[in-house]
Parts: sequence; structure tokens; C-alpha cells
Amino acid sequence: MAEARARGLGGRGDQVSSLDKRIIEHLQADGRKPFTQIAVELGVSEAAVRARTNRMVERGILQIVGVTDPLKLGFQQVAMIGIRCDANKLMQVAERVAEFAEVDYVVITAGSYDILIETVSEDNEALLRFLAERLRAIEGVRETETFVYLRMVKQTYQWGTR
Repeated sequence: MAEARARGLGGRGDQVSSLDKRIIEHLQADGRKPFTQIAVELGVSEAAVRARTNRMVERGILQIVGVTDPLKLGFQQVAMIGIRCDANKLMQVAERVAEFAEVDYVVITAGSYDILIETVSEDNEALLRFLAERLRAIEGVRETETFVYLRMVKQTYQWGTR
């Protein structure tokens, strides 16, 4: 998925068939669901489900991963950070920021910020060190604004198939 995101958001819908979308729906509901069970429920062979899933993974359309809740893993601070940077350093800043372990999401945007990132930190002190010592030290970063998450109301991974 990261590779697909890196290529941009304007994907071609014709790359995914209606059967592919139905397979994705099953995997979004339960990524560990056996191909045999998906095949029975969709009325196709297990080989078809396996081949289509593998093809979607290879093409960057689908990624099957374990999703965790950072707060339940002991991390105490999740934040969205808007970055304004020098226009001639945009790509270099985005690539550099993407290398940081604390960063789990990087997008180049149009609007008030050039880049939006999401970070996961152990606590407020770790977030402060990240901002002061690492992020703002990147050449080309002009300004940042940090939005600390108080409560996650919705996060979904079930999109793109309807």
C-alpha cells in the first residue's frame, strides 16, 4: 500500500475487477480468512482467489498486514503534523521525513501545508524531541504545526471496493 500511495492517489479503477473487489472486501473484514473459505463464499475456486490476491499484492493494489493500535502498545502520543517547506526542497523533505521510525504516514498536499505526516511517539517528551531535534532540523523545513490527537473517533481500512 505504501508503494501505491507513493505513486499517487489517482489509481485506475479498471485495474480491479468486481471479483477482485469482493475478495478485497473479505480480506478487509478479516485478513486471515482462508482462501478456501473466501472461494466458497464467492462461488469460485481457491486457485482463483489465491492468484487474484497475489496479483493485487504484486501490483501494489492490496497489502495484507496486521494493524495495531499504538495507544494499546504503550505509545502515548499520536499527532498529525503540517509542514511548510521550501518549494525546491519539497520532495527531499518528504523523502527524509518518511525515513523516521516515528512517522507512519506522509502525503504531499495542496493547501495550507506542503506535507502532512502522522507520528506515533512514546510520550510528550519524545514528540518534543522529534519536533525540535529531528523534524525542524531538516533542510528546507520552514514551519510546522502539530495537531495532537485527543481521541480517535474513526479509522477504517474498508474503502475502495464499493
